[in-house]
Amino acid sequence: MKPILIVKTGSTYPDMAARFGDFEDWFLRRLDQASRPVHVVCPQAGEELPPLAPLGGVIITGSHDMVTEKHPWSERSALWLKDAVDRKTPVLGVCYGHQLLAHALGGVVGDNPHGKEFGTVTIQCSDQAGQDSLFKDLPDTFSVQACHSQSVLTLPPDATLLASSDMDPHHAFSIGRRAWGVQFHPEFDGRILRHYVTRFSAELSRQGNDVDRLLAAIRDTPESEALLRRFQAIC
Repeated sequence: MKPILIVKTGSTYPDMAARFGDFEDWFLRRLDQASRPVHVVCPQAGEELPPLAPLGGVIITGSHDMVTEKHPWSERSALWLKDAVDRKTPVLGVCYGHQLLAHALGGVVGDNPHGKEFGTVTIQCSDQAGQDSLFKDLPDTFSVQACHSQSVLTLPPDATLLASSDMDPHHAFSIGRRAWGVQFHPEFDGRILRHYVTRFSAELSRQGNDVDRLLAAIRDTPESEALLRRFQAIC
């Protein structure tokens, strides 16, 4: 059976990694590794992205870097992702991966004009989501974990909008029938999000957020978490 490849585009903070594991670990906990092998590659650390033909699907993680910084490893990864989409390899980009996928396919990424979106937020699915193989059968609105300062400002040509939030009109999109970007974090649990909100509390306060309210509102997001298994089934 062809493996799923996790493209790791960075690492979390050392203290968080010591407690919760690193980015790839958060995804691995959500996936059924007994039914399909899962491999990890980190282009940020200089590792080469593999040929696409042997892969059953690709997941691109979040990062503390910004797509707009256009690091050489990131730009190479964008070209590789475009090739994956052209070859109809199933692709799921998450946060940085969502933005990188949009950038690779002709969209525009930049600072979210509304500021940082951190916390458990509600997203609203579009009418098209009901016909999408990843989003179908999900509620019209559901909760997700958000943790980002940049967003997809303009969707790629031919992209289909799948979900929006009050602060981000492009929280999820698809390209064709086998590639998706989601700005939210289906791999996060409440503990991880609380640590990010706490770490960025000063910046969030300056933005006008009540950090105590953000922390108190963090809750489980089962519909969001289930997307990783749904993607795995599509693969």
